[in-house]
Amino acid sequence: MKNNELVVKNVFMGSIAQEVGIEPGDYLIKINGVEVKDIIEYKYLIYDEELNLLVRKHDGEEWEIEIEKDFEEDLGIEIIDSTIENPKRCHNKCMFCFIDQLPPNMRKSLYFKDDDSKLSFLQGNFITLTNMKDEELERIIRYRISPINISVHTTNPDLRIKMLHNNKAGRINEQLKKLVDGGILINCQIVLCYGVNDGDELYKTLTDLSSYYPSIQNVAVVPVGITKYREKLVKLEPYTKERALQVIELVKPLQEKFLNSLGTPFARLADEFYVMAERELPEAEHYDDFEQLEDGIGMIRFFELNLYEQINEFNFDAKGKKIAFVTGISFFNKLKDYSKLISDKFNLNIEVFAVTNDFFGERITVAGLLTGRDIINQLRNKVAGKTLFIPQNVLKADEDTFLDDVTIKEIEDTLKTKVIKVKYTGEDLIEKIAKEVV
Repeated sequence: MKNNELVVKNVFMGSIAQEVGIEPGDYLIKINGVEVKDIIEYKYLIYDEELNLLVRKHDGEEWEIEIEKDFEEDLGIEIIDSTIENPKRCHNKCMFCFIDQLPPNMRKSLYFKDDDSKLSFLQGNFITLTNMKDEELERIIRYRISPINISVHTTNPDLRIKMLHNNKAGRINEQLKKLVDGGILINCQIVLCYGVNDGDELYKTLTDLSSYYPSIQNVAVVPVGITKYREKLVKLEPYTKERALQVIELVKPLQEKFLNSLGTPFARLADEFYVMAERELPEAEHYDDFEQLEDGIGMIRFFELNLYEQINEFNFDAKGKKIAFVTGISFFNKLKDYSKLISDKFNLNIEVFAVTNDFFGERITVAGLLTGRDIINQLRNKVAGKTLFIPQNVLKADEDTFLDDVTIKEIEDTLKTKVIKVKYTGEDLIEKIAKEVV
């Protein structure tokens, strides 16, 4: 197998690929005469009504396969792409990098920093473009790799070089223009650092980016996460109530301006800013289709809206059964309000626990970065015999393991409780409660 050859990992039942005899272990060499270098080219090239595939079977025999299909119909195969298995490494040394603030002796995979356009397209990762040559930008345009997520942080070239500690970071404006001119859709992110890229710099950055709407679809503004492991790193100040309020007051008039001129707020602030400032979050319509949930934008409103929409779809009496919820400091007060609504409706006895993040430091207040050890230490002797509901995003994808490698079973055994993981929707929470108590 050559480094850039694609191997078929799985063939789905009833698919075109199964019908024409493609099997796991086969190599996909060419589509319509074009050598397929990675999964991006594969996804682009199969969008046709007539395909001519060159496939090398696992015994070395080469097959030429002709296929007629609907234009957007998939072949029904899962591909192993070595370029995805070994993504591009990040070459920046960002002053705000969360990975640089991880404690020692965690899983090696947690310390890997990717900066790969393929992962941006396929998995939604944010990239900085600092390790991309012009030919790679042209490839994105040619193959319509869209949308892509770009960590902009600032449109001030000198400031971006300073923040990313990379001399190639200053090309961001010409790179954005090239992608926009090429028809690529972009989602942007700004990690806001107090006294660095906020204030006038933020105002200019948002104004600059708005000129590219609708190609730049939105901008997520999130506060820098500061752990207790910042030895030998650039000193950064955390956002406080007053500082968060300053951000809200600067961005709100811009959002109103964008709403009038573009029909969208365009730039949205992470929920953390409103929680820190003790200000009410914008209404649900501010978040459109809630497409920035992964950035922590609109999560509280999304949960609330879904809860209010779904709560009357359920009807059961829990007869006073005791259960418990776990969350971070940021969501604690809101979750207490929602739990009262749920307990009154379904006759439940709900206790809500806010877990302080001792693992990363108490400045980290979001639920998604809670660890199993902190949950065990702070809930010991408090939840025995109760069912404990935890947010699913505290766990590794498709696993029952926390960031610190503690498992759900360890929590259950130590705390003498049953743990149920819940998606970030009111509907899933009520559904899981109903299954448990009825």
